[in-house]
Amino acid sequence: MKKISQLPGKFLIWRIKNVSHRQFVLVLSLLVGILSGLAAVILKNGIHHVHVFLTSGFSMEAQNYLFLAYPMIGILITVLIVKIFIKDNLGHGISKILYAISKRGGHIKSHNNYSSILTSTFTIGFGGSVGAEAPIVLTGASIGSSLGRLFHMNYKNIILLMGCGAAGAIAGIFKAPIAGLVFTLEVLMLDLTMASIVPLLISAVSSASVAYFFLGKEVEFTFHLEAPFILDNIPFYVLLGIVGGFVSLYFTWGVMYVENRFGKVSNTFAKWIIGGIILSVVIFLFPPLYGEGYDTITALLNGDVNSLMSNSLFYDLHENNWAIMGFLFFILVFKVLATAVTTGSGGIGGIFAPTLFMGGATGYFFARIANSLNWVNLPESHFTLVGMAGLMAGVMHAPLTAIFLIAEITKGYGLFIPLMITSTIAYLTIMYFEPHSIYTKRLAQKGELITHHKDKAVLTLMRLNKVLETDFRIVSPRTSLGELVRIISASKRNIFPVVDDQGILQGIVLLDDIRNIMFNNEAYDNTYVEQLMSLPPTHIQYDENMDAVMRKFEETGAWNLPVVEDGKYLGFVSKSKIFSVYRRVLIHFSDE
Repeated sequence: MKKISQLPGKFLIWRIKNVSHRQFVLVLSLLVGILSGLAAVILKNGIHHVHVFLTSGFSMEAQNYLFLAYPMIGILITVLIVKIFIKDNLGHGISKILYAISKRGGHIKSHNNYSSILTSTFTIGFGGSVGAEAPIVLTGASIGSSLGRLFHMNYKNIILLMGCGAAGAIAGIFKAPIAGLVFTLEVLMLDLTMASIVPLLISAVSSASVAYFFLGKEVEFTFHLEAPFILDNIPFYVLLGIVGGFVSLYFTWGVMYVENRFGKVSNTFAKWIIGGIILSVVIFLFPPLYGEGYDTITALLNGDVNSLMSNSLFYDLHENNWAIMGFLFFILVFKVLATAVTTGSGGIGGIFAPTLFMGGATGYFFARIANSLNWVNLPESHFTLVGMAGLMAGVMHAPLTAIFLIAEITKGYGLFIPLMITSTIAYLTIMYFEPHSIYTKRLAQKGELITHHKDKAVLTLMRLNKVLETDFRIVSPRTSLGELVRIISASKRNIFPVVDDQGILQGIVLLDDIRNIMFNNEAYDNTYVEQLMSLPPTHIQYDENMDAVMRKFEETGAWNLPVVEDGKYLGFVSKSKIFSVYRRVLIHFSDE
């Protein structure tokens, strides 16, 4: 056992002597890519086999009442695994990564190397209306975080390895290495530098290669572009972008509203019962909402829209065009509810696949309605593809990821111009109403979101406890002037916090304010601090983020501000200390 415990240290010494830091990062990025690719393969196979096992005997022509049971069973299994074995809140994968980057120094708990794979397999395989992408991205980032910490890497390299894991996850699950790279740069806010681009590329390519080796060349939804892009359709792609922006807004606000409502229910099993019943009923009425929904996207791309009504109460209407359109409209409406109640009731999954589902359905619905009204003859498969990119750009605030992902996985580079038009307009449309994506909204509200803005990123990484100064001499409101003068003579500060017996901050005494009476011996015994103190211009709450702290300094013009927690005095924060720590973090953050 002694030799085993010494192996990591000996290895690190050997590595430092024989392998450069740059080379070692590249080796780790390759390892992270392979492992994240394997994670993608395991999860996709797991979901597929569970899905096939549960639904292989279903008849297309008749509704199946097992849809009323499967989703509840899957979420219950997930809840029990989380409650009994994992004992941690898995939450939303992408948001969890962003929080780890900004507030936890890149530390993601090690159970995330496997826990999201295990739980999302049951959630999605049993019909939960969410995607597997976020769990895989969290798994990949967790693998990168774990390896970085295992080999004692610094913050910047741990974040880079987390990005490698995320890039590998997207590349592996979609066999789209460029999209994986762009996703990491755009959504996870990693800086685009030569120091980061090569490791990200290595991870993305290695992960995609692993996925090709185990899963073959087929991707989630297959489509080969045959008809050329028609210039006359540009106005309709512009209109689709606007529609996609508003549908993205509905999706974002709808999901967050329903999840917030579930968040107010404290009992875990009450959430499961309420959400499970709602989800099961919705899926029973609209079977395309079962699982990730990629079968539905494939059907829309191939023009097999009649199959949407399989296993539903409305199968007899599957040849009626307007009945199909009505069915598709309600699928769009209820997909938001199905996704939100899946996660709100305890299921594990992401909004990546639901976003693609909503986008494909929106694009197809848009083109089919236009064609049915004899306005124009639009290629419905093209609009299905472009609609997916539009919703991704809107919901995730990631237009570049949307463009490259759809183009890459469908070999649809011939639609590059429409993809760019619709994605850009959808993004601009939702940005007018909602400046933050569904991934970042809650973090941004708390000031915990790291961004590409260097100054804001550094402030986000700073911690208030690192700039808190506690060497100020505390005085009581009943302290006499004579005693205060003695305290001043032994202090190196010119500010004295006034605190009562319960530790509550009452005010402050400034040396400049009492300088004119400090040497008046007659006032020493009959003048008290409560007569001399003044209120600070404002105070800082201990849980405030540094961006808010800096705004208070700017608004008040103060150089020192007191810090309190529930009214109790903790110390002071000064501009000089903030600037000193800021410089150190900036150097660390920007170091190549």
